Amino acid sequence: MRDISARELKGHNILAVERFQDSTRWMVEFAVRKPRTPYGSPGDEVRLFLTEDGYQAALLSQQRREIKIKKCAHVIEGHVLYIKKKRRK
Repeated sequence: MRDISARELKGHNILAVERFQDSTRWMVEFAVRKPRTPYGSPGDEVRLFLTEDGYQAALLSQQRREIKIKKCAHVIEGHVLYIKKKRRK
């Protein structure tokens, strides 16, 4: 299986203007699971830079199983700070 970062993602480019806007707080990379979602069609992998409200909407979409979030990061003044998953002991 190839890494998600090696593939071309739909949505925002890694250097998109949205990344550097003052209201941007989150970056998410996810796979679309269900048809008729505003993010794309099933199988698409998407990167978006989001405000806090947009991030909450993405979390709700994941709870409804419309998308599956693969990577998530905080965006602070244009800097992308990836969140590491907690390891179980």
